[in-house]
Amino acid sequence: MVPACGQAPLPSPATWQHGRVTAATHSTLFPQVPASADAVLEGLDPEQRAVATALRGPVCVLAGAGTGKTRAITHRIAYGVRAGILQPSSVLAVTFTNRAAGEMRGRLRQLGAAGVQARTFHSAALRQLQYFWPKAVGGSMPRLVDRKIQLVADAAAACRIRLDRGELRDVTAEIEWSKVTQTVPADYTAAAAKAGREAPRDPAEIAQLYSVYEDLKRDRSVIDFEDVLLLTVAVLQDRHDIAEQVRAQYQHFVVDEYQDVSPLQQRLLDLWLGERDNLCVVGDASQTIYSFTGATPDHLLDFRTRHPGATVVKLVRDYRSTPQVVHLANGLLAQARGRAADHRLELVSQRAAGPEPGYTEYVDEPAEAEGAARRIRELIDAGVPAAEIAILFRTNAQSETYEQALADAGVPYQLRGAERFFDRPEVRRAIVALRGSARFGGNNSLLDDAVDLPSQVRAVLSGEGWTSQPPAGSGAVRERWESLAALVNLAQDFTAAKPGATLGDLVAELDERANAQHAPTVQGVTLASLHSAKGLEWDVVFLVGVAEGMMPITYAKTDEQIEEERRLLYVGVTRARERLHVSWSLSRSPGGRPNRRPSRFLDGLRPGSTATVGRGAAAGPGGVERGFAGRPDVVPRRTQRSPARCRVCGRTLTDAGEMKLMRCEDCPSDMDEGLYERLREWRADQARRSGQPAFCVFTDKTLMAIAEAVPDDEHELARIPGVGARKFNRYGADVLAICAGRDVGEDDEEG
Repeated sequence: MVPACGQAPLPSPATWQHGRVTAATHSTLFPQVPASADAVLEGLDPEQRAVATALRGPVCVLAGAGTGKTRAITHRIAYGVRAGILQPSSVLAVTFTNRAAGEMRGRLRQLGAAGVQARTFHSAALRQLQYFWPKAVGGSMPRLVDRKIQLVADAAAACRIRLDRGELRDVTAEIEWSKVTQTVPADYTAAAAKAGREAPRDPAEIAQLYSVYEDLKRDRSVIDFEDVLLLTVAVLQDRHDIAEQVRAQYQHFVVDEYQDVSPLQQRLLDLWLGERDNLCVVGDASQTIYSFTGATPDHLLDFRTRHPGATVVKLVRDYRSTPQVVHLANGLLAQARGRAADHRLELVSQRAAGPEPGYTEYVDEPAEAEGAARRIRELIDAGVPAAEIAILFRTNAQSETYEQALADAGVPYQLRGAERFFDRPEVRRAIVALRGSARFGGNNSLLDDAVDLPSQVRAVLSGEGWTSQPPAGSGAVRERWESLAALVNLAQDFTAAKPGATLGDLVAELDERANAQHAPTVQGVTLASLHSAKGLEWDVVFLVGVAEGMMPITYAKTDEQIEEERRLLYVGVTRARERLHVSWSLSRSPGGRPNRRPSRFLDGLRPGSTATVGRGAAAGPGGVERGFAGRPDVVPRRTQRSPARCRVCGRTLTDAGEMKLMRCEDCPSDMDEGLYERLREWRADQARRSGQPAFCVFTDKTLMAIAEAVPDDEHELARIPGVGARKFNRYGADVLAICAGRDVGEDDEEG
C-alpha cells in the first residue's frame, strides 16, 4: 500500500528496476554519505520509498525475508532527519539483539543520521532506569546479574530440589517466560497450562523455585534482565512526571522484528508512546520463531485493529535469494496453517536465476557431515569465500559432528553465538597496538619498511600473532588468526575506499565500528542453529538434519508448535542467496537402523516426493541426489559401510552400545578388568579437570571396547567406535600410555 498525499513522488522505474537496487547487506563497505535528503531516497524501490516517506502517524511494514526491511526503516529515519522533519535525539529505534542495533546505528551513521538512539528494548530500558532510579526510588540501583542460572541453582538448593544441568537451563527458561508474560509465581501453574507449555518439572515445583528465586534476588539486592523491563514499566506507570519526561525526549518510535514482541515489551512501548501514534513497526509473522520466550505475532497482526488509520506497506521484492530458493520458501508457507499463515507474504525474487536446491539423503549422520564438509571444501577450492558458507541445524547438539568433519577436511569455521568480534581479547589488543602505532609510529621499527596503510597494519599485527599464512588445523590459535586476518582485510578495503587514509583514520573507523558492533567478516564457514541464524544470510547454505524427529523436532506436538517448526525451516531456507543444499540421514549412527524419513515439510516440494518411486531410486530431475549415486566423478572419503557384526558370534549388530563393543552384550568378553578400572580412574580425573560429566570424555562402552581391544598403536585405537578424531587428538596419547602399562604424567594429563 502506497501512502496517498503529501509525500514525495515515486522515482522513475529505471532507478530501481532491473537489478539496480542493492540489497541491504550488499551495500558498499564504505559508502559516501548522501549529499541531501532526496539523495537518501535514491535506489529505493516504490514500496521501500513509501516506507521512507511515511513519517507521520502509525506505519506498519509487513516485510518478507530478504526484502530490505532494515534498508527501508534506516532510510526512513535518515530521510526524516536529513529533511529536518525528525530531530535525531527525538527518535528511538528498538530491536531485539545488540548486533541488530549496532548494524542499525552503523547504517544511520553512513546515511548522515548520527545521534539517533538505536537500542534493544533492554538497553533502552536500562538507561532510563539508571537515570531515573534516584528520583523514582532513591539510593543506588540494585546490581544487574548477567546470568541467572546460578541464582536458580541456589533456589533449587534452598528448596531441596535436585536439578541437573539441563533441568537448570529449562527451569531458568520457564522463569524468563513467566516474567516476560507478566506471570507471578502463584499464577505459573495455571498460566503454563493455558499456554500449553511442556514444563520440565512438576509445575508446582517450578512455581516454588520461581518464588524462592525472587526472594533470593531481593535478599541479595540484585535484579535480572527481565526485571529491567518490569521495573521500568512500574516507574513509568507510577510516576507520571517521569513518563512525561521520557515522552518529551522521544517523539518518534521505530520497532524492528515486531513479530517477536512479548507482552511485557509491548506494555513498555505503550508507556513510551502515551497517547501519541508516531510509531513505525516492521515485521513478518512468517518469521515468528521465538514463541517459547513469550514472543507473539499478535501485536503485529492486530496493528491495524489498534490503529485503524495506519499506513500499511508490504515489502515482497526479495533481493536476497534466487527465484529457485524463493520458490521453495513460498512453497513451505503455502502449506502452512494458522493465523500467521493467513497473513503470509508471497515473495517475488529480483535475482537472476540460480541452481535448483539440492536434496541429498545419507546413510547416517557422520556420512551427512562428511558429505557437507567435502562439498564445502570443493566450493572453497573453486573460489567461494568460506565466510559466505553456512551449515544450519535444528539443535546445538548437532554442531560437534560438523565441527569434526570440517576440521578433518581442513575447513576453517566459526560458531555463531560465540564472543562478539570487538570483545575478543586479541581484537582489543590489536586495536590498542594500532592506536599506539598511529600516535607514535616514528618510534616503531616494525613500520620502517611499510609503504602504505595495509602494509602498516600487517606489520603492526605481525607483532600480535598475525602471519601471511594461516596456522594449520582449527581451534583457538586458528580463531585468533582469523580475527587478526579480518582486521588486515578491513584495512585493505578501507584503503581502496579512501585512498590516502592514515593509520589514525583506520583506528577512528575501528572505534566507530566497535561502538556500533559493526564487525568485519571473519573468514570461516559459519556453524549455527536455525534460531541463531535469524537475520543473517550467506551465498551458500547447507540445511542439515532435515528429517522427521528433528524438523519438526520430536517434542513439537500441538498444531501451533508444528507450524512454528515450519516457520523455522522457512527462516533457514531464506538465509541462502544463491545455493541451497538440503540433507537428511536415514540413521543416527553407522550401522544403525535406517528408520528415518525426510521432513514432512518437504512433501510435495522435494522433487519426486509425491511419486511412487521408492526412496532408493536414482536421482531424478530438479537437483535430487541420493548420496553419491549417479556421481561417478566423486569418490567419498568414507567407504560404504557394511553392517556391523559381532566379532564373537557374527550376528548383525544394531544397538549403538553393542556396535561400540563390536560384540553382543551376551557374548563372552575378554576385557582386561584391571585396564578397565585404570581407564575409569583416568576418565574421572579428566572429567574433574574439565568440569564436565565423565561420559563426555568417553562412555563406559567405549572404555570397555578399549579394555577389550588393548590397542598397541594409534591406528588400532582410532578404529575403535567412539574414539573420534577430536577425542583421539585430545586423549589418544594418554589412553595408549595406560594400555601400555605406563603412568600418565601431569603434563600429559593437561593435554
